[in-house]
Amino acid sequence: MTGATLTRSAVHQNEALLFFTLLQLVVIVIMARVGGEIATRVSQSRAVGEIVIGILLGPSLFGLLAPDMFQYVFKSSSPQPMFILSQIGLVLLMFQIGLEFDFSHLTAKDNRKAVLRIAAAGIVLPFALGFAFGYYTAPLLSPQANRLASGLFVATAFSITALPILGRIMMEFNMTRTRLGVICISVAAITDVVGWLLLAVVTAVSLSDFSLAGFARTLGLLAGYIAVSWLLVRPVLHRAVKHSVVTEHRFSDNLLGLLIATIFLSSMATYKIGIFAIFGGFMMGVLLHDRHEVVSAWRNKVGEFVSVFFLPIFFTYTGLRTNVGALDSAALWGWCALLITLATIGKLGGCYLAARWSGMNRQESKIIGIMMNTRALMELIIINVGFDIGVISQNVFTMLVLMAIFSTVITTPALRLWLPGAGVSVKMWR
Repeated sequence: MTGATLTRSAVHQNEALLFFTLLQLVVIVIMARVGGEIATRVSQSRAVGEIVIGILLGPSLFGLLAPDMFQYVFKSSSPQPMFILSQIGLVLLMFQIGLEFDFSHLTAKDNRKAVLRIAAAGIVLPFALGFAFGYYTAPLLSPQANRLASGLFVATAFSITALPILGRIMMEFNMTRTRLGVICISVAAITDVVGWLLLAVVTAVSLSDFSLAGFARTLGLLAGYIAVSWLLVRPVLHRAVKHSVVTEHRFSDNLLGLLIATIFLSSMATYKIGIFAIFGGFMMGVLLHDRHEVVSAWRNKVGEFVSVFFLPIFFTYTGLRTNVGALDSAALWGWCALLITLATIGKLGGCYLAARWSGMNRQESKIIGIMMNTRALMELIIINVGFDIGVISQNVFTMLVLMAIFSTVITTPALRLWLPGAGVSVKMWR
């Protein structure tokens, strides 16, 4: 084969990859808008509609009803472009979520105590229930897995909260600068960091290479990263904002470029630490949350594009790895119902009791409980890891997928019912 022929072949492959990537993007963006509109018409969050559409575009429905078309659209080329785009979108969303929250509420001593108590309860009780379920059902539901590893993994999956989707739901309910909103997002951030660290431990244990020294090193690097971000990066970013043109509707091009580069560098740093790239984006948003002109400009210039373009890609990419048709017996559905019940009791119940202990009234405590119970696709990311390393079976994977969807779908109706009693408007952004 001549050099010219090889060149033409490479060009053809690249063009084919571009064609199928664009085809997938067209399908994803259009269907996400449809799903979002349907969700808002049935009093759900737009994010919930986009999540469900992402799952349905995978083998769970599209691949089942039209297998040839599904193969042509989503299986004719490498999945790498979708993966990269989905992760970039998630990093940018996490930056936006960090921007949107007014953490000045945490200067109040009572709020700090509430955050720590609720975070502890939202980890310990779900972890205990999840470990019991995973450990004692492993011989039946995941016979190929180590019982201890399976128990630890299900415990970790029960403990997680979907920080990105929770943040987006709160933005839609205009809760981002309320005391309840800040407590919830702070608890979710703590819970997720602990959850990712637990996932790292479980993965290491499952692969038989756990090292206490390595775990301590990860914690030390995380503390150092936070210190450098707050003490060094934050003053530089604030100085750059001060000397740039920032209005409610636009950044200077140089500032926008600096922000994007800083977000990506921060995400690279957290990836290297071992707590996943998305927290690097969130941390950079936190550093600028008190620059209101940056918050408004980002929301108006970048935020809508992230929501319309990037997020549906993330939902669909995860949906392509999810098949909810694996449960084919009444017994398996019974185990699924028990799993969902235990996960809900652990998270919602534990956070509710901790909120009451912190002096909040019943209405506020129920709101915190239901929001901390939101798991969404962060759960799906975690359970994909567990499935890949063999600590859960296909059936348990499917049960955890259904638990993630259930816990997210019930959030918006509950908030609509309970928020007025806490003095928060339930009019959602459209």
